[in-house]
Order: sequence, then C-alpha cells, then structure tokens
Amino acid sequence: MLHDLFPLWIALCANALAQVIKPFIYYYRSGKFDIHYTIACGGFPSSHTSTVTALSIAVGLVEGFNSTLFAITSVFSVIVIYDAVNVRYYAGKNIQLTQQLVSDLAEMIKLPLDDPIYHEKMKQVLGHRMIEAVGGFVLGAVLTVGVAFILGIF
Repeated sequence: MLHDLFPLWIALCANALAQVIKPFIYYYRSGKFDIHYTIACGGFPSSHTSTVTALSIAVGLVEGFNSTLFAITSVFSVIVIYDAVNVRYYAGKNIQLTQQLVSDLAEMIKLPLDDPIYHEKMKQVLGHRMIEAVGGFVLGAVLTVGVAFILGIF
C-alpha cells in the first residue's frame, strides 16, 4: 500500500516542504519574516516544480522509467514547469506593467480613474524565474530519491 501511494504522498510532501521553505528564503533575502509566503505563489523554490518533479520521479521508481505512466507524468511535468516559468511569470509582469501605466496616466494627465477596476488589487507574482524552478526541481528530486532510498522503494 505504501509503495502504491508513494507517488501521491511524496508529491504532496514536496509541495508542502517547498511552501514551508519560502518564508525562510524570504527572511534570508530581506531580513523580514513573513509567514504568508507559505501560501504565496511564486518565490523560491517553486512548489509547482517540486511537486511535479517528485511525482514523475516517484512514478518512475514505482512503475518503471520505461512505463507509459512515467511518460505521461513527465510530459505533464514539463507543461507545468514551462507554464510556471513562462506563461504565469509573464502574466505577472504584464500585471505590473499595466498597474504602472494606469498609475502614470492618473498622475501625469490627472485622468480621473473612477471605475473600480482601476483600484482592484491584483497579485503581481504569479510565476517563477528559472532559478526558482531549478530550486523546485532539485528539492523534488532530492526529497523523492532520498525518501525512496530510506524506505527501500528502489
């Protein structure tokens, strides 16, 4: 049973561990501790990347690295990581740019922005820089292989 569910619980553990690490990394970089980083999108390490990496490696260890299921989870992982690093990252950058343009318009030409859409607070950090995804990949891989070795799964 433990062997069969290993991919599920190691993926969930990799996700949780990545999220728990984020406030400490933020503290190291800024000198401020913010517990909200445990539920934040973005940041180091990428919990999306650590989760799908752990899932793929665990499936490979349990089902075999030449199995169809490993191939499926690997393709899924590449899509998720690509999305986190590219699509979601640039969506966040687009939000930052749009908010700055609205602010500049309001300030420079005294344009009254009465519509509530202009005052809506949007999350700016949605995705990851490449180094954050690499950190998530390493976390997911090391955690999965380490726990699998300890449990004798391979």
